[in-house]
Amino acid sequence: MSNISTAPFSWKSASLFLAAGAGLIFYFRYEKARMERKRVAEAAKGVGRPKVGGKFELVNQDGRVFTDEDMKGKYALVYFGFTHCPDICPEELDKMATMIDLVSTTNPNAMLPIFITCDPARDTPAVVKSYLLEFHPALIGLTGAWEQVKSVCKSYRVYFSTPPNVKPGQDYLVDHSIYFYLMDPEGDFVEAIGRQHSAERAATIIREHIGDWKGKLETK
Repeated sequence: MSNISTAPFSWKSASLFLAAGAGLIFYFRYEKARMERKRVAEAAKGVGRPKVGGKFELVNQDGRVFTDEDMKGKYALVYFGFTHCPDICPEELDKMATMIDLVSTTNPNAMLPIFITCDPARDTPAVVKSYLLEFHPALIGLTGAWEQVKSVCKSYRVYFSTPPNVKPGQDYLVDHSIYFYLMDPEGDFVEAIGRQHSAERAATIIREHIGDWKGKLETK
């Protein structure tokens, strides 16, 4: 009689088999998602596509010069708006504040949150500083001369428009694009995050891109 065991598959073996299978499924799903993020990021840099981002020189809310070079070494989340915006900008900046906190829990100091005004005539450094303190202390606010702001908006493919023939002191609204622009530590555009993304989903997208980064990442 054969001494080879014909006992049925044990529960322990079955558990190990299922755990290994689940692990493989998770790994392949993670790799598929990672490759898709890589494809999106690489597509943004593709030949024939308009470049998003570029060189600029503005001043921050403390009146100090801030350029595109100051963004490098970390991921940067860039939002364009204006301090007199009655509803959309406050809503998006509230969301941005939540995104900052969520990303910071797993990747502290890995991201620069940047607000660039589309209304430099009214948004002086002092005005921007006071405004952003209502949302999050980590926010960097940038402004400058009208031509400087126009140039950076153009490089980020941001549409903005102010009413013609506005008189000094007259209130007005600025029509502008509503996106967060995620830039990698080398200053390249990665992904646009829109109003359809919740703060939680947006933070997950940012954390995933940070996790994919293979180069140097400053966290000071």
